[in-house]
Amino acid sequence: MKIAIACDPAGEVLKGPIEELLTEKGIEYVDFGIREGDPRDYPIFGVRAANAVASGACDRGIILCGTGVGISMAANKVKGIRCCCCSDYYSATLSRRHNDSNMLALGGRVIAPENAKMIVEGWLDAEFEGGRHQRRIDMFKLIEEGKPLE
Repeated sequence: MKIAIACDPAGEVLKGPIEELLTEKGIEYVDFGIREGDPRDYPIFGVRAANAVASGACDRGIILCGTGVGISMAANKVKGIRCCCCSDYYSATLSRRHNDSNMLALGGRVIAPENAKMIVEGWLDAEFEGGRHQRRIDMFKLIEEGKPLE
């Protein structure tokens, strides 16, 4: 598995601990920013990582900003991305099991680093259950294509 990771300045507090977790688990990751000289706008970083996931260059993505909300909204504008903004373990794991989320957004101003590591680990380990949930994922694809659901 290869993870795209990116953050704005407010998410940097979580980036190091999450990278440590990925390294401990033997998971490869690609850093899409923030880098020296980058603008400080979270949509740039969210879309960089989302494009890597949507293209297949990375399997999943973890993106970070102050709350996780703004960066997740930017990522979700990329076709094929199902990014969830989570502040707890339960929501993150169910986002994988039921919604087949391929990106996770977290907030550096709302989640402690140790909690973020626990949330990320649960999200990484959870598997999509398919079944009745697949029908809903197929609906997401229809929405992206501008097709009716009914």
